Amino acid sequence: MKTLNLALTTLLSLTGVSCAHTKASSSAKIYTFESDASGFNTKNFFYDNGQEVVVFDAQFTFETAQKSIEFLRTKTKNPITYVVVTHPNPDKFNGASAFQKLGAKVIASQKTAKNISGVHAYKKYYFVEMAKMFTEQSYPQEAHVDVTFNQKYDLRLGNGEVIRLQELSSPGVSTNQTVAIIAQSNAVMVGDLVHYKVHAWLEGGIVDGKATPTINGWIPDLKELASIVKKGTMIYGGRGEVVPVEKAVLAQIDYLKKSNEVVTLFAKKSGDQTVAIQAEIEKNFPEYGLSYMIQYGVYGLVQSKR
Repeated sequence: MKTLNLALTTLLSLTGVSCAHTKASSSAKIYTFESDASGFNTKNFFYDNGQEVVVFDAQFTFETAQKSIEFLRTKTKNPITYVVVTHPNPDKFNGASAFQKLGAKVIASQKTAKNISGVHAYKKYYFVEMAKMFTEQSYPQEAHVDVTFNQKYDLRLGNGEVIRLQELSSPGVSTNQTVAIIAQSNAVMVGDLVHYKVHAWLEGGIVDGKATPTINGWIPDLKELASIVKKGTMIYGGRGEVVPVEKAVLAQIDYLKKSNEVVTLFAKKSGDQTVAIQAEIEKNFPEYGLSYMIQYGVYGLVQSKR
């Protein structure tokens, strides 16, 4: 860990954000909305530059997305112009139509847009047929994306500001991962790539109808994140605390490595080991919250080792 810390500190000191450094308006603010547990305690973020609002991720349902909009309206009346989907998980795209109804355009990478359909089908089957939490009619309709990009995209706002959207090189928490760099506000939106001080969703991306976790892709994505933003950039993750990139990356890598070791050990045993795995991961990270994330998400990592 000390070696990794030194390497990352050196890397962060030598690199900077690779997008335009347009000075933010003095009135620019970032607002955070967090759902309750029925929406998996998902955070979406609103960047208000004083003239318009860009949303990062869209919540799990239309109704929760509407609640996030109602929250925003207690802070600003500026119009919502764009919604950025950071990766193809349902709590990031299911609520997109609530924003589109207001005239906002949904932006996602080509990979995310392509993967939404398969993820939607997989999750709909689970929540409707297995968990019985929704009916065929009440489960959110499949989201559609208005604007797609390949690898990098400069989202230019009306006041001249630029938000750099960049697809990372490896699968992360999902099949693919976009980060949104708001250099003028020293911020980067990363979806569930980072869960600081809360437990991570270890299901993996949905590939050909199967949960496919890639810890060996998630860790390189975190290191890549550290290489493309300057030291001290604040990380806004889909869950957990907002912290500087150097702290977020080190903590997340440590969590992934230790949790992977735990799952590898217990996956060799027969039967359902979820309770034992959760207890052991909680033991390793006693200060972390949202332990139910392990209970519901770790199955993907377990299955990948059997």
